[in-house]
Amino acid sequence: MTGVVPQYLIRRANLNDISSLIRLLGILFSIETDFAVDESKQRRGLEIMLGNPDNRCVMAAEINQKIVGMCTAQLLVSTAEGGLAALIEDLVVEDGYRRYGIGKNLLFSVESWAVQKGARRLELLADRDNTRALEFYKKMNWKYTRLICLHKK
Repeated sequence: MTGVVPQYLIRRANLNDISSLIRLLGILFSIETDFAVDESKQRRGLEIMLGNPDNRCVMAAEINQKIVGMCTAQLLVSTAEGGLAALIEDLVVEDGYRRYGIGKNLLFSVESWAVQKGARRLELLADRDNTRALEFYKKMNWKYTRLICLHKK
């Protein structure tokens, strides 16, 4: 899309949105080399996220009843903060709908949810080679830490 900014709605996702959310995760995971597209795993993860709305949040961006973006967050306990922290993940907007503020408003919506839930710190993970995302987060006042993420299955 080009030209006029499309009218969009940022809202909490629900179980009826899962197929659209899986499609968006496919876009995201094709960029992030640490993750693989596996629809059954993504479906299970989304069902868990959507099944506990008190501690987990899935926000969706909708244009004309089509989900074009999403962002997820979940609460965890931070011993460093002595309280709750929110881990923000899965921020993705379809290519044709980028640069309209959708990603920014999705991120603001989960940040607002986390603050309302009492989170004292917000964290997110990003692929170190996804320069577009890293530039976006920098513009959104996210700061690098000296921590690295390790992974084990």
